Amino acid sequence: MPEDARENAHEDAVVIPIGTGGRPGRGTGRTRPSSAARNLAPAARKSPAGSSAKPAKAPAAKKAGAKAAPPRATPVAEVTPEQAALPVEEAEAPREATRTSDRGPGIPVGDWLSAAQGAAREVFGDDWERRLAELMAFVRRRIEGDYEVDDYGFDRELTERFFMAALRPIAEKWFRIEVRGLDNIPAEGGALVVSNHSGTVPLDGLMTMLTVHDHAHRFLRPLGADLVFKLPVVSSLARKGGATLACIEDAERMLSGGDLVGVWPEGFKGIGKPFSERYKLQRFGRGGFVSAALRTGVPIIPLSVVGAEEIYPLVGNMPSLARLLGVPYIPITPFFPWLGPLGMVPLPSKWILEFGEPIRTDSYDPAEADDPMLVFNVTDQVRETIQHTLFALLRDRDGVFG
Repeated sequence: MPEDARENAHEDAVVIPIGTGGRPGRGTGRTRPSSAARNLAPAARKSPAGSSAKPAKAPAAKKAGAKAAPPRATPVAEVTPEQAALPVEEAEAPREATRTSDRGPGIPVGDWLSAAQGAAREVFGDDWERRLAELMAFVRRRIEGDYEVDDYGFDRELTERFFMAALRPIAEKWFRIEVRGLDNIPAEGGALVVSNHSGTVPLDGLMTMLTVHDHAHRFLRPLGADLVFKLPVVSSLARKGGATLACIEDAERMLSGGDLVGVWPEGFKGIGKPFSERYKLQRFGRGGFVSAALRTGVPIIPLSVVGAEEIYPLVGNMPSLARLLGVPYIPITPFFPWLGPLGMVPLPSKWILEFGEPIRTDSYDPAEADDPMLVFNVTDQVRETIQHTLFALLRDRDGVFG
């Protein structure tokens, strides 16, 4: 046959897959499968006894002298774009079929180790081996009791590795705290941070401790109310976190020792006030914190917190139940107790913390701490400074959640 005729014959050739007797997708037109398809099928199972199924007829023998069918063309495999981009050697290399049955039951140990390493890298970062080793060493020391606490029960290692690490995502991702006036916090030496109190639940104290630790690189030692140290679990955690009872003796001792002490003079009146009175400071007690600052000569740093009032909008109270449980109040918010535990999730308000200029007390004589008029004047000065700063921050902020 001439070469031109051969080329035309190849172009007009129809590729028919093996095991069929017609064009692909159209079938053979026969009711029975072809011999090639029957050879690929698994062996037939024996029918149970008493079955009425008839045995299949043997295929008819080929007639003598029948013309042999021409050889069928092999179908051309399609080339994917990924294979086209590979080198010729890799594109033409056959891929081994991976069957689950070849690996046996269960998950290989290598897969478990790879998953564990990936999870550790996701939690601890690229330096996960060192950090995981530090965590295991920390756990071993806690079990063996090889750690130190001060005279008030403050555990620095536990506070830094556990408490601060747990609060940090809430401050950065949920409340998105913005800090101002960090230069007003002394790098060393005793100082008294006085802040407004709000939020139904005292989360503002925890957020202030975290902010001072992360930005000023100091531990804030809060003065807590009596109720905090009467609760079974909360009392131990508060002690280990650096809190101590709000009494003048402990405050003066820590300030004289160079600690940074925090106080919230409004107390439960501040965090338990209705939402309609938000950002209106309550009475600052009797000014005991001012007396401690005057005796030790440390500066007083006013702190104004905006955003905490909106996390649990207090719209009601249950005084009878509160007296029965021995707590100052049982809050009622738009979500609690109506939504149950879900109503205890704080709203993601935008927080602003501004540390004001220090009010110096070293110019006074320590004996003047017993002068009630001087204590009242300094207390009122601190209160007015915080109140004016709150109003200024409320005017400047874009929105409650913005």
